[in-house]
This record gives sequence, structure tokens and C-alpha cells, in this order.
Amino acid sequence: MTPRRHALRTLGALTLVAASSMAWAQSKVELLNVSYDPTRELYVAFNAAFAKHWKAKTGQDVSIKQSHGGSGKQARSIIDGLDADVATLALAGDTDALNEHGGWIPKDWQKRLPLNSTPYASTIILAVREGNPKGIKDWDDLIRPDVKVITPNPKTSGGARWNYLAAWEFAKRKYGGDAKAKEFVAKLYANVPVLDTGARGSTITFAQRNQGDVLIAWENEAYLLDKEFGSKFDVVYPSLSILAEPAVTVVDKNVDKKGTRAVATAYLEYLYSDDGQDIAGKNFYRPTSAKAQAKYAKQFPKLNLFRIDEAFGGWTQATKAHFADGGSFDQIYTKK
Repeated sequence: MTPRRHALRTLGALTLVAASSMAWAQSKVELLNVSYDPTRELYVAFNAAFAKHWKAKTGQDVSIKQSHGGSGKQARSIIDGLDADVATLALAGDTDALNEHGGWIPKDWQKRLPLNSTPYASTIILAVREGNPKGIKDWDDLIRPDVKVITPNPKTSGGARWNYLAAWEFAKRKYGGDAKAKEFVAKLYANVPVLDTGARGSTITFAQRNQGDVLIAWENEAYLLDKEFGSKFDVVYPSLSILAEPAVTVVDKNVDKKGTRAVATAYLEYLYSDDGQDIAGKNFYRPTSAKAQAKYAKQFPKLNLFRIDEAFGGWTQATKAHFADGGSFDQIYTKK
């Protein structure tokens, strides 16, 4: 090796060391958490708890900025250059796109944290008007001609994809086969007057603009409706739903550039702590630790839930079959 090449290699190594320790040398560090629509309240509480924990542990101040929107749109924003330190998106399929389009994260990103990098879970339920005036009891009521359904656009919203697949699997099991399921979902979306880009937008359409008879929603969104508006809404748990498993990851290219890998990793790991799990439960997400599950058992009824892997072969197959251009959603949905 020539002296010049050796010097360049040494300089490169020193630069990497300097970048990785940059955040530690600063008295204050800032993170950007790019998330999906319904996690605003969760991360307001969690960010404050983590900042306190990190300060006590390291003496360093940390502030966390939040960005929220439809999960698919949020993934695209990171791919297009949004400087996220962590991505806490609605589904692993959206997070996979960060690897597939630009190598922002490694392909095996889900192996870096427990439970396939899923610190909390949720499911999909039905929110109806107070007293349930339309008598909605299950998914098959959503295709009645007298029922208007509010749900976001599965082309832009991760929550909407969970909604879509839950309805599809219900119909597939009840009526027999994918062809019948496709007919069912087509009838359901014929009852949807507007497709918002994200789950929170659909909640606003339903709760504040008073459109629709039923909102297909994340379980935590339905609880927040009750918390904010009181007895104006009721929650209906369908006979079958999907176990929604949002996954989290550091965005490797960005944390290495900014020197924030250590604090960003600790931030995500803290979601699995007793404190993080308790905050998840308080914000109506289903905790994954046994301790927190026991504490919040009465809050979350036991449901007949299926996983995406068992019903659809995972997100890669589900996305190709249903949400990619020309997939089942494009085939059944006609814009009004």
C-alpha cells in the first residue's frame, strides 16, 4: 500500500469515527421520527419520557421532532430525502420500501430488534354513531346499500391496507374463496364516499365532518374518538380482524451521516422498556410485554385475529396482489 493510499484510508476511518461520535460530543441532539397518522399522541408522551431517560443516563439533552401522514406517503418522503433518524411506519411493507428504493436500511432490518422490530400492536375495528343507529354488527353490514363507510386510501395509507385485508379475509372465509372476497370488497368500497390519504384524515371526516355511518379504524383511533368526543360514538368489534403489527427501524443512511445512530437506536429500544410499554398501553396500543399486557388486559378484549403472513403470505405478496398498480384495489375501485 502506498503512503498516499494508507493516508487516505486512515483519514476515511477517522471521519467515520468522528461522525459516529458527533452526537455524543454535542450537548444537545435532535432526532426526527417519521411515523404514520394515528401515532401523534403516543409519541408526544413517549418522546418526553425518552428525553428524560436519556438525560439521566448520558447527561445529554435530546429533542425529537415528529412527522405524521399516510404511511405509504411517509415512506416515499424518506426515500425522496426527508432526513428521518427513525421510521415508525404502519406496516413492514412500507418500511421494506426504504431498502428497495435507495438502500436506506438493510434488507434484514427486522432482525435488529425484538419481535421482528414490532414493539406494540393494534387491530382494526368499526366505529359507529352513538347508539349504533344502523345496527352494524360485522363486516357484512358494510355492504348494505343504506350504509356509508369511511376508510382511507390504501394506495397512500398503511392503516387503510390493514382495513382492506381484514375485510378481504373475512369475506374469503365466510363466502368461500378470493373471487367472492373481491366481490365483497368491491361492494364495500362502492359505499365509500371519500378516500382520505391517511387514517387521521378519515377520523376527522367521520367525527368532525359527520360523514358516513361507520369508520373502519385502528383500535387506538376508536378509543381516542371516545376520549375526545365522549358518548357520540360506539365501538363495534367484528367477528374477525387482523393483528396489525407496525414495525420500527433506524434509517441507517441518515443516522450515519448525522452521527445519531447511538441515540436513535436507544430511542427505539426504549419502546420495549417497562416505561415504553406502559405508554403504549395508555395510548390504546396493545403492548407486547407480558407485564404490560396483564396491566391492560381489561382494556383490550380478546378477538379472533389472524396474521398477514398466514392469510396473505406476508407484505410482499399482499402488496403485489392488492395494492400495486393493477392490483385488486385498482380493479375494484372506481372513482366517483
